[in-house]
Amino acid sequence: MKKILLFFIIVLAISCKNESKKNKNKEAIIEEKKENFPLELGKIFEKHGGITTWKKAQILSFNKGEEVHTVSLHSRKTVVNTPEYSLGFDGKEVWLDEVKKGAFKGNPAFYYNLYFYFYAMPFVLADDGISYEKVADLVFEDTKYPGYKISFKPGKGTSPDDNYFVYYHPETYQMEWLGYTVTFFDKKVSNTVTIIKYNQWEDVSGLLLPKEITWYKKDQNGVLMTSIKPITEFILPLVSQGKLPASFFEKPVN
Repeated sequence: MKKILLFFIIVLAISCKNESKKNKNKEAIIEEKKENFPLELGKIFEKHGGITTWKKAQILSFNKGEEVHTVSLHSRKTVVNTPEYSLGFDGKEVWLDEVKKGAFKGNPAFYYNLYFYFYAMPFVLADDGISYEKVADLVFEDTKYPGYKISFKPGKGTSPDDNYFVYYHPETYQMEWLGYTVTFFDKKVSNTVTIIKYNQWEDVSGLLLPKEITWYKKDQNGVLMTSIKPITEFILPLVSQGKLPASFFEKPVN
């Protein structure tokens, strides 16, 4: 698809050299002291590359299967390209473009940024308009993972009643688990928390981003058991300080 080719040509032309890890960590600590995060969350962001590094990034891209997800981090404009369909958000509207009608199964407005949120953890939990609350530890295989509940202020995003729960390793502060609720479809507050295990991470231009995630289920007593879905793998990650033109995120003109 033309947009995919255009994206990689632009990124190759504007990609920047990585900062040294020493300077990056120093700047990250200074920046995080300015934010209103709980101390533990600040340490999680620092472990994953730091808020300063995240805020400098302009473009984030990754592949999930045949899908190429490309996001403008500051505007949250998004394009998801596949051989059979494209969908995205141009800053005003969510759009869908199919090679054959019915090629995309699902709701574009729900799906276009779904995996971006999973992939951009934990940094999307540093957005404006967020509240933080300490919660009980998540216990799995005799390890206790401390956690925070993240909720959104009224009117923030398309589903402000959604909640996220981030759990981290008590010694390394690396994010290990994500809990979340979904209110998009019925617009009602939900107490059903879905759990994701972050299996592997990789360094992408100084940011520690996920390589594999797995959904888990709970038994009737709320105890985490085995995974319930195949591993979701993210490949071909890219973070750039260069920008893409607004036209990249617009619906193709056929």
